Amino acid sequence: MSLFRDDGIVLRTQKLGEADRIITLLTRQHGKVRAVARGIRKTKSKFGARLEPFSHVDVQFFSRGADLIGRGLPLCTQVETIAPYGGTIVTDYGRYTAGTAMLETAERFAENEGEPAVQQYLLLVGGLRTLAAGTHQSHLVLDAFLLRSLAVNGYGASFTDCAKCGLPGPNRFFSLQAGGVLCADCRVPGCAVPSPETLVLLGALLSGDWRTADGCESRYWREGSGLVAAYLQWHLERGIRSMRYVEK
Repeated sequence: MSLFRDDGIVLRTQKLGEADRIITLLTRQHGKVRAVARGIRKTKSKFGARLEPFSHVDVQFFSRGADLIGRGLPLCTQVETIAPYGGTIVTDYGRYTAGTAMLETAERFAENEGEPAVQQYLLLVGGLRTLAAGTHQSHLVLDAFLLRSLAVNGYGASFTDCAKCGLPGPNRFFSLQAGGVLCADCRVPGCAVPSPETLVLLGALLSGDWRTADGCESRYWREGSGLVAAYLQWHLERGIRSMRYVEK
């Protein structure tokens, strides 16, 4: 029997029995973890409100084996709140839908339980912090998170130089299969031809240039969001269900 302590983001919860819940978290040291929180649905539960989606928490786990991820689910025995991002996010529809898509995406990129995904974890923490602060439009925060999640998982897109031959940009033809923009010589059938301003916006979101991103016109971020969603679906091989509810 072992005790483990880690901090993580609550991704989702599901009912178990009459009073318990299974909590899915993305943790700093252990990646995706599913654990049982006993009695959490009782009105007298000490930490029921702390284990809600979007919450950044410090959790102590009790495992019956030498490893946190074993044959049975570990138990959540102690929970301390680090940052209650959900309190702000759930009050606004745009933030809530964008945040839900972020949680689902993070879980998809950290599918294997117990495998550390530190960069994905840090991206999620930063994304939720920015979303909760409301300093940027929620759809821009979501697209920035999606592009950076793809990048840290090996699917970074190029929005300036040709993704095939490296010809310096700007280049106009965007290919999901090729991993970004292509020059005229490398162009393949089925390429999209987005506006130059859209490609500038996507490059800004990927690099963190918020001054450029915030000043972009709505027609360009709408086009950019479509490209990001298609690029994400291509590499995940199926869509993110929450994306259909995101405000555009």
